[in-house]
Amino acid sequence: MNIADLSFYFIAGLLPLSCMAWMLGRNKASKNHAGKRWNSRPGHYGWFSVIWMATPALGVAILASLLHLTGIYTVPAIIFLPVVFVIAAAGGWQGLRLIQPSLRARNSVEKVIRALLITAALTSILTTIGIVLAIIFEAIQFFKIVSFWEFITGTQWSPDAASGDGGEGLFGSIPIFAGTFMITLIAMAVAIPIGLLSAIFMAEYATESFRNIAKPALEILAGIPTVVYGFFAAITVSPLVVKFAAFVGLHADYTNALTPGLVMGIMIIPFISSLSDDVIRAIPQSMREGSLALGTTMSETIKQVLLPAALPGIVAAFLLAVSRALGETMIVVMAAGLRPNLTWNPLEGMTTVTVRIVDALTGDQAFDSPETLSAFGLGLVLLSITLILNIISIYVIRRFRQQYE
Repeated sequence: MNIADLSFYFIAGLLPLSCMAWMLGRNKASKNHAGKRWNSRPGHYGWFSVIWMATPALGVAILASLLHLTGIYTVPAIIFLPVVFVIAAAGGWQGLRLIQPSLRARNSVEKVIRALLITAALTSILTTIGIVLAIIFEAIQFFKIVSFWEFITGTQWSPDAASGDGGEGLFGSIPIFAGTFMITLIAMAVAIPIGLLSAIFMAEYATESFRNIAKPALEILAGIPTVVYGFFAAITVSPLVVKFAAFVGLHADYTNALTPGLVMGIMIIPFISSLSDDVIRAIPQSMREGSLALGTTMSETIKQVLLPAALPGIVAAFLLAVSRALGETMIVVMAAGLRPNLTWNPLEGMTTVTVRIVDALTGDQAFDSPETLSAFGLGLVLLSITLILNIISIYVIRRFRQQYE
């Protein structure tokens, strides 16, 4: 019996036992509920029985899983399932014995719920720490081969080329990060004005019926797969960019940085528009009425009152959009190409950090080769840049929040 079948039988057996424990605990507390003063409601006693029944069984299951994953011992399925169900039945029986009018079942249930919430929060935090540590440890292996200074200051990225000192190749990351920032800036130049202005219109000028239609239609953009945006960029937008550049006397490659920047900007408009709209509408109506009562126009109220008050939320929306743009891969692969190119010309082909990471990890090189390990070096620098952006945004949000509270 494999792990999947074992998990299925475990859950399939535990669920009916849990329902039975809940019903028995609730019924026991309901029989004399009218004649005695019970400390908690019958439902709390039902959940108290479930907790006593499920907690020991889950503990044994987790322990058996850890023993199996660490290779210490694998509990046979013919022994595991009966033992778990016997322990669950014994726990449920003990929980029913403890039910009495003086039992503070609600407090016990609340403690378990609080423990579950703390566990969920710690899981997310520990997952983040685990991701960071995994990247750092692998990046250290890469920087043992390639100089960190060479990595962050080099202007040539060519892992297959032999370097002058006989090394494995050239790993200068500046062209890759230059392409990343170039495409991100183009995307934000498209998304920020359009997204923010559309949010202002829907929040302050549009009628309710128009807003109920326009906002869902705008948010559909966020649900379109990025590969579809990549097709649109490569097939439609890129030829238009090339034709327009030729019309004004310029030369543009079919794989250029301007095309994915424009399409990516369209893709992240809903992130800015929807969040900014919600933030602006959350501003108290008294602030609008007070500003208009002083004789200001609607546009002056928006510029001098609403936007400063909503700035923390708007900055958060901008940060989410920047993170989305920095992490995009498919559009860049299909419209900008894979060539690391250090240039200020957005009409030439460029690449981004995420594209190089995917290219390094999906090649046929050995995992401990410099080209493969370079993905972790790029990921570490990108993670550091994202962290710096988060710190700046938190500072801006706190400063303006204190000013307008």
